Amino acid sequence: MKLLLPPGWPEPRGYSEGLLAKGQLIFVAGQIGWDTNHRVVSSDFTAQAKQALRNIVQILAEGGAEPNTIARLTWFVKDKREYLASLKEVGAAYRDVIGNHYPAMSLVQVADLLEEEAKVEIEATAALPWEEQWLDKWTTSHTRICQRRSYYRDFFPLRTTIPRN
Repeated sequence: MKLLLPPGWPEPRGYSEGLLAKGQLIFVAGQIGWDTNHRVVSSDFTAQAKQALRNIVQILAEGGAEPNTIARLTWFVKDKREYLASLKEVGAAYRDVIGNHYPAMSLVQVADLLEEEAKVEIEATAALPWEEQWLDKWTTSHTRICQRRSYYRDFFPLRTTIPRN
């Protein structure tokens, strides 16, 4: 992934303005701070955020991705003041789970979340790198298909007959 920062813009802290990525995408639904039994782990904002991030990492692992493939995070919080008051602790929890990888991020204060006890919900999008071997396999099979004359005849006719009245 390549960080995108227009010339003259100040370097952001804790996020990126934009990322350029190519490959397969993984979309992770909003995760809250609950465990595998769907029980909210704590009433503490930081603990919930850390668990939500852990949940994201576990889901990414199922798709063969690691935290450094996250291209975007969207945070939904019930109370931005609570988020800001715990920013230092949330930052430490973030680095503990995700590391020093800062994708494009947005934070939105919402009126409420579906789960009553939830204070934060985080969505993620990750981009798995495009591996050359996938491209080679695709090119080889595509070439084989294109070499068949019927492919061209069926999908790319050389002559078109236009009916005349």
